[in-house]
Amino acid sequence: QLQLVESGGGLVQPGGSLRLSCVVSGGNLRNYAIGWFRQAPGKGREGVASISNSGDDTNYIDSVKGRFTISRDNAKNTVYLQMNSLKSEDTAEYLCATVIFSKQTFLPLDSWGQGTQVTVSS
Repeated sequence: QLQLVESGGGLVQPGGSLRLSCVVSGGNLRNYAIGWFRQAPGKGREGVASISNSGDDTNYIDSVKGRFTISRDNAKNTVYLQMNSLKSEDTAEYLCATVIFSKQTFLPLDSWGQGTQVTVSS
């Protein structure tokens, strides 16, 4: 059974940076496209970034373009989300999941991590 475990969240000041990691076990990461999602208190879950199996294609929501970068290291079974220039509105729980890769939207499948909290506050 595929398992995903996120780490790297924390408290950071506005303008700061964090790097989230999603470690995948129970399967070969090369077989999966992965997405990062987030859910803020009182709001629905939204897709933030996704990356294709090969890593050649990525997709981002408009609000994070130019600030967030998704990448993967298949040898380490890990997908990363580098978050720079963080804003208070980025505060949320961040989760990774297997997805069907699309350049237009975010299509999660059924394997999810448990999430890591990111809080952007002064």
